[in-house]
Amino acid sequence: MAKDYYASLGVAKDASEQDIKKAYRKLAVKFHPDKNPGDAKAEERFKEISEAYAVLSDPEKRRNYDQFGDASFHQQYSQEDIFRGTNFNDIFREFGMGGGGEDIFSQLFGSAGGRAGGFRQARSLKGQNYVMKISIPFRQAILGGERSVHFRHDGRDEHIQVRIPAGVNHGQKLRVAGKGGPAPQGGKPGDLLLELQVEKDPRFTREGSDLHQSITVPFSRACLGGTATVHTLEETKRIKIPAGTASGSKIRLKGFGVPAHGKSPAGDLYVTIRIEVPKKLKEKQQEAIERLKEVGL
Repeated sequence: MAKDYYASLGVAKDASEQDIKKAYRKLAVKFHPDKNPGDAKAEERFKEISEAYAVLSDPEKRRNYDQFGDASFHQQYSQEDIFRGTNFNDIFREFGMGGGGEDIFSQLFGSAGGRAGGFRQARSLKGQNYVMKISIPFRQAILGGERSVHFRHDGRDEHIQVRIPAGVNHGQKLRVAGKGGPAPQGGKPGDLLLELQVEKDPRFTREGSDLHQSITVPFSRACLGGTATVHTLEETKRIKIPAGTASGSKIRLKGFGVPAHGKSPAGDLYVTIRIEVPKKLKEKQQEAIERLKEVGL
Protein backbone atom coordinates (compact mmCIF):
# COMPACT_ATOMS: atom_id res chain seq x y z
CA MET A 1 0.00 0.00 0.00
CA ALA A 2 1.31 3.44 -0.90
CA LYS A 3 2.72 5.53 1.91
CA ASP A 4 2.32 9.26 2.33
CA TYR A 5 5.13 10.35 4.60
CA TYR A 6 3.85 13.91 4.81
CA ALA A 7 0.44 12.72 5.97
CA SER A 8 2.10 10.38 8.48
CA LEU A 9 3.74 13.37 10.18
CA GLY A 10 0.80 15.73 9.55
CA VAL A 11 2.93 18.30 7.68
CA ALA A 12 2.57 20.07 4.33
CA LYS A 13 4.69 19.08 1.34
CA ASP A 14 6.61 22.35 1.59
CA ALA A 15 7.30 21.92 5.31
CA SER A 16 10.70 23.12 6.50
CA GLU A 17 13.29 20.88 8.12
CA GLN A 18 12.40 22.36 11.51
CA ASP A 19 8.67 21.79 10.95
CA ILE A 20 9.34 18.14 10.14
CA LYS A 21 11.55 17.67 13.20
CA LYS A 22 9.00 19.39 15.45
CA ALA A 23 6.13 17.24 14.12
CA TYR A 24 8.10 14.02 14.58
CA ARG A 25 9.21 14.98 18.09
CA LYS A 26 5.61 15.62 19.14
CA LEU A 27 4.32 12.34 17.69
CA ALA A 28 7.28 10.31 18.95
CA VAL A 29 6.59 11.45 22.52
CA LYS A 30 2.95 10.39 22.14
CA PHE A 31 3.53 6.97 20.54
CA HIS A 32 6.89 5.96 22.02
CA PRO A 33 6.70 2.28 23.14
CA ASP A 34 7.93 3.20 26.63
CA LYS A 35 4.81 5.33 27.05
CA ASN A 36 2.51 2.70 25.52
CA PRO A 37 3.66 -0.71 26.82
CA GLY A 38 1.88 -3.58 25.12
CA ASP A 39 -0.01 -1.31 22.69
CA ALA A 40 0.53 -2.82 19.23
CA LYS A 41 -1.23 0.03 17.44
CA ALA A 42 0.96 2.65 19.11
CA GLU A 43 4.04 0.61 18.19
CA GLU A 44 3.00 0.47 14.53
CA ARG A 45 2.29 4.20 14.54
CA PHE A 46 5.70 4.87 16.08
CA LYS A 47 7.38 2.79 13.34
CA GLU A 48 5.35 4.62 10.67
CA ILE A 49 6.30 8.12 11.83
CA SER A 50 9.93 7.11 12.36
CA GLU A 51 10.20 5.86 8.78
CA ALA A 52 8.57 9.07 7.53
CA TYR A 53 11.02 11.18 9.54
CA ALA A 54 14.01 9.16 8.28
CA VAL A 55 13.02 9.99 4.70
CA LEU A 56 11.82 13.59 5.04
CA SER A 57 14.67 14.73 7.28
CA ASP A 58 17.25 13.71 4.67
CA PRO A 59 17.36 16.18 1.72
CA GLU A 60 18.39 13.58 -0.88
CA LYS A 61 15.86 10.95 0.20
CA ARG A 62 13.13 13.59 0.39
CA ARG A 63 13.98 14.90 -3.08
CA ASN A 64 13.81 11.39 -4.58
CA TYR A 65 10.55 10.64 -2.75
CA ASP A 66 8.99 13.90 -4.01
CA GLN A 67 10.22 13.41 -7.57
CA PHE A 68 9.50 9.74 -8.17
CA GLY A 69 6.64 8.92 -5.81
CA ASP A 70 6.26 6.17 -3.24
CA ALA A 71 6.44 3.09 -5.49
CA SER A 72 9.59 4.10 -7.37
CA PHE A 73 11.20 5.39 -4.17
CA HIS A 74 10.84 2.00 -2.49
CA GLN A 75 12.25 0.31 -5.56
CA GLN A 76 15.43 2.31 -4.98
CA TYR A 77 15.58 2.26 -1.15
CA SER A 78 15.39 -0.72 1.17
CA GLN A 79 14.41 -0.21 4.80
CA GLU A 80 18.09 -0.35 5.63
CA ASP A 81 18.76 2.48 3.16
CA ILE A 82 15.86 4.52 4.54
CA PHE A 83 17.17 4.51 8.11
CA ARG A 84 20.85 4.81 7.24
CA GLY A 85 22.28 8.13 8.47
CA THR A 86 19.28 9.17 10.61
CA ASN A 87 20.19 10.14 14.16
CA PHE A 88 17.20 9.57 16.42
CA ASN A 89 19.19 9.71 19.66
CA ASP A 90 19.51 13.49 19.50
CA ILE A 91 15.73 13.81 19.33
CA PHE A 92 15.14 11.38 22.21
CA ARG A 93 17.65 13.24 24.35
CA GLU A 94 15.79 16.48 23.64
CA PHE A 95 12.62 15.17 25.29
CA GLY A 96 14.42 13.44 28.16
CA MET A 97 14.66 9.83 27.02
CA GLY A 98 18.44 9.71 26.95
CA GLY A 99 19.89 7.48 24.27
CA GLY A 100 16.71 5.43 24.01
CA GLY A 101 16.82 5.38 20.24
CA GLU A 102 19.35 2.58 20.04
CA ASP A 103 17.52 -0.08 22.03
CA ILE A 104 14.06 0.86 20.81
CA PHE A 105 15.00 0.71 17.14
CA SER A 106 16.96 -2.51 17.44
CA GLN A 107 13.84 -4.04 19.00
CA LEU A 108 11.35 -2.63 16.50
CA PHE A 109 13.31 -2.78 13.24
CA GLY A 110 15.85 -5.52 13.84
CA SER A 111 18.37 -5.31 10.98
CA ALA A 112 16.93 -2.22 9.31
CA GLY A 113 19.84 0.11 9.09
CA GLY A 114 22.97 -0.92 10.90
CA ARG A 115 24.47 1.49 13.32
CA ALA A 116 24.03 4.15 10.66
CA GLY A 117 22.30 6.93 12.51
CA GLY A 118 22.92 6.21 16.15
CA PHE A 119 20.71 3.16 16.76
CA ARG A 120 21.97 -0.38 17.15
CA GLN A 121 20.67 -3.41 15.30
CA ALA A 122 20.83 -7.14 15.54
CA ARG A 123 23.70 -8.59 13.54
CA SER A 124 22.50 -8.94 9.95
CA LEU A 125 23.03 -12.12 7.98
CA LYS A 126 22.09 -10.50 4.68
CA GLY A 127 24.34 -11.21 1.72
CA GLN A 128 26.45 -8.64 -0.09
CA ASN A 129 24.80 -6.17 -2.46
CA TYR A 130 26.11 -6.15 -6.03
CA VAL A 131 26.33 -2.98 -8.15
CA MET A 132 26.06 -3.11 -11.93
CA LYS A 133 26.03 -0.25 -14.43
CA ILE A 134 23.52 -0.43 -17.29
CA SER A 135 22.97 1.97 -20.19
CA ILE A 136 19.46 3.05 -21.11
CA PRO A 137 18.30 5.27 -24.00
CA PHE A 138 17.53 8.90 -23.20
CA ARG A 139 13.87 8.49 -24.13
CA GLN A 140 13.45 5.45 -21.89
CA ALA A 141 14.85 7.44 -18.97
CA ILE A 142 12.23 10.09 -19.66
CA LEU A 143 9.22 7.91 -20.50
CA GLY A 144 10.02 4.71 -18.60
CA GLY A 145 9.70 1.16 -19.89
CA GLU A 146 11.12 -2.35 -19.64
CA ARG A 147 14.82 -3.23 -19.84
CA SER A 148 16.36 -6.69 -20.21
CA VAL A 149 19.37 -7.22 -17.96
CA HIS A 150 21.82 -10.08 -18.34
CA PHE A 151 24.39 -10.72 -15.61
CA ARG A 152 26.44 -13.48 -14.07
CA HIS A 153 25.24 -14.35 -10.61
CA ASP A 154 27.44 -16.56 -8.40
CA GLY A 155 28.68 -18.72 -11.25
CA ARG A 156 25.47 -18.81 -13.27
CA ASP A 157 23.96 -16.61 -15.94
CA GLU A 158 20.72 -14.77 -15.19
CA HIS A 159 18.36 -12.84 -17.42
CA ILE A 160 15.75 -10.55 -15.84
CA GLN A 161 13.29 -7.88 -16.94
CA VAL A 162 13.52 -4.60 -15.03
CA ARG A 163 10.94 -1.83 -15.01
CA ILE A 164 12.52 1.58 -15.58
CA PRO A 165 10.36 4.23 -13.86
CA ALA A 166 9.59 7.35 -15.91
CA GLY A 167 11.81 10.34 -15.19
CA VAL A 168 14.90 8.57 -13.84
CA ASN A 169 18.24 10.40 -13.85
CA HIS A 170 21.79 9.53 -14.84
CA GLY A 171 23.54 7.82 -11.92
CA GLN A 172 20.34 6.82 -10.15
CA LYS A 173 20.24 3.28 -8.75
CA LEU A 174 17.42 0.76 -9.06
CA ARG A 175 17.23 -2.08 -6.58
CA VAL A 176 16.44 -5.66 -7.60
CA ALA A 177 15.80 -7.52 -4.35
CA GLY A 178 17.47 -10.87 -3.75
CA LYS A 179 19.80 -10.83 -6.77
CA GLY A 180 22.96 -10.02 -4.82
CA GLY A 181 25.36 -12.29 -3.01
CA PRO A 182 24.28 -15.29 -0.93
CA ALA A 183 24.12 -14.88 2.84
CA PRO A 184 25.96 -17.05 5.33
CA GLN A 185 23.99 -19.50 7.46
CA GLY A 186 20.97 -19.39 5.17
CA GLY A 187 20.26 -15.69 5.65
CA LYS A 188 18.64 -13.30 3.23
CA PRO A 189 20.55 -12.78 -0.07
CA GLY A 190 21.81 -9.33 -0.97
CA ASP A 191 20.33 -7.09 -3.66
CA LEU A 192 21.43 -6.09 -7.14
CA LEU A 193 21.78 -2.33 -7.53
CA LEU A 194 21.53 -1.17 -11.13
CA GLU A 195 23.30 2.16 -11.66
CA LEU A 196 21.68 3.87 -14.64
CA GLN A 197 23.84 5.42 -17.36
CA VAL A 198 21.55 7.56 -19.52
CA GLU A 199 22.72 7.79 -23.12
CA LYS A 200 22.87 11.17 -24.84
CA ASP A 201 20.16 12.10 -27.32
CA PRO A 202 21.01 13.79 -30.65
CA ARG A 203 18.08 16.20 -30.30
CA PHE A 204 17.31 16.79 -26.62
CA THR A 205 19.15 17.75 -23.48
CA ARG A 206 17.61 17.70 -20.02
CA GLU A 207 17.64 20.05 -17.05
CA GLY A 208 15.54 18.67 -14.21
CA SER A 209 12.05 18.16 -15.63
CA ASP A 210 12.64 20.46 -18.60
CA LEU A 211 13.90 19.49 -22.05
CA HIS A 212 15.87 21.68 -24.45
CA GLN A 213 16.53 21.58 -28.17
CA SER A 214 17.73 23.97 -30.87
CA ILE A 215 16.37 24.62 -34.35
CA THR A 216 17.62 26.85 -37.16
CA VAL A 217 15.46 29.21 -39.18
CA PRO A 218 16.35 31.35 -42.21
CA PHE A 219 17.26 35.00 -41.66
CA SER A 220 14.18 36.09 -43.60
CA ARG A 221 11.83 34.13 -41.33
CA ALA A 222 13.47 35.55 -38.23
CA CYS A 223 12.91 39.04 -39.60
CA LEU A 224 9.41 38.60 -41.01
CA GLY A 225 8.05 35.87 -38.75
CA GLY A 226 6.53 32.54 -39.73
CA THR A 227 6.37 28.97 -38.46
CA ALA A 228 8.80 26.11 -37.88
CA THR A 229 8.56 22.38 -37.16
CA VAL A 230 9.60 21.15 -33.72
CA HIS A 231 9.95 17.54 -32.61
CA THR A 232 8.66 16.76 -29.12
CA LEU A 233 9.23 13.39 -27.44
CA GLU A 234 6.26 11.78 -29.16
CA GLU A 235 5.08 14.03 -31.99
CA THR A 236 5.91 16.99 -34.22
CA LYS A 237 4.42 20.44 -33.77
CA ARG A 238 4.32 23.68 -35.73
CA ILE A 239 5.38 26.65 -33.65
CA LYS A 240 5.10 30.35 -34.40
CA ILE A 241 8.28 32.35 -34.99
CA PRO A 242 7.54 35.96 -34.08
CA ALA A 243 8.79 38.69 -36.43
CA GLY A 244 12.09 40.09 -35.23
CA THR A 245 13.23 36.94 -33.44
CA ALA A 246 16.88 37.18 -32.41
CA SER A 247 19.31 34.27 -32.52
CA GLY A 248 19.37 32.58 -29.12
CA SER A 249 15.73 33.40 -28.33
CA LYS A 250 13.80 30.63 -26.61
CA ILE A 251 10.23 29.52 -27.19
CA ARG A 252 8.53 27.56 -24.41
CA LEU A 253 6.18 24.64 -25.05
CA LYS A 254 4.43 24.14 -21.73
CA GLY A 255 4.03 20.54 -20.62
CA PHE A 256 6.14 19.01 -23.41
CA GLY A 257 9.17 18.25 -21.22
CA VAL A 258 9.53 15.24 -18.91
CA PRO A 259 5.98 13.88 -18.44
CA ALA A 260 4.37 14.05 -15.00
CA HIS A 261 5.40 11.11 -12.82
CA GLY A 262 4.93 10.35 -9.15
CA LYS A 263 4.43 13.70 -7.45
CA SER A 264 6.37 15.67 -10.06
CA PRO A 265 4.39 17.77 -12.58
CA ALA A 266 5.24 17.71 -16.27
CA GLY A 267 8.20 19.82 -17.36
CA ASP A 268 8.42 22.13 -20.36
CA LEU A 269 10.24 22.02 -23.68
CA TYR A 270 12.41 25.04 -24.50
CA VAL A 271 13.27 25.57 -28.15
CA THR A 272 16.29 27.77 -28.83
CA ILE A 273 16.16 29.61 -32.16
CA ARG A 274 19.36 29.79 -34.19
CA ILE A 275 19.56 32.03 -37.27
CA GLU A 276 20.81 30.18 -40.32
CA VAL A 277 23.62 31.95 -42.18
CA PRO A 278 24.40 30.24 -45.50
CA LYS A 279 28.08 29.70 -46.23
CA LYS A 280 27.53 30.08 -49.96
CA LEU A 281 24.92 32.27 -51.64
CA LYS A 282 23.18 31.65 -54.94
CA GLU A 283 23.22 34.51 -57.42
CA LYS A 284 19.71 35.75 -56.60
CA GLN A 285 20.40 35.47 -52.89
CA GLN A 286 23.57 37.49 -53.32
CA GLU A 287 21.65 40.20 -55.16
CA ALA A 288 18.94 40.27 -52.50
CA ILE A 289 21.51 40.59 -49.71
CA GLU A 290 23.23 43.41 -51.60
CA ARG A 291 19.90 45.28 -51.77
CA LEU A 292 19.35 44.72 -48.03
CA LYS A 293 22.81 46.11 -47.40
CA GLU A 294 21.91 49.23 -49.34
CA VAL A 295 18.89 49.87 -47.12
CA GLY A 296 20.74 49.27 -43.86
CA LEU A 297 20.10 45.58 -43.16
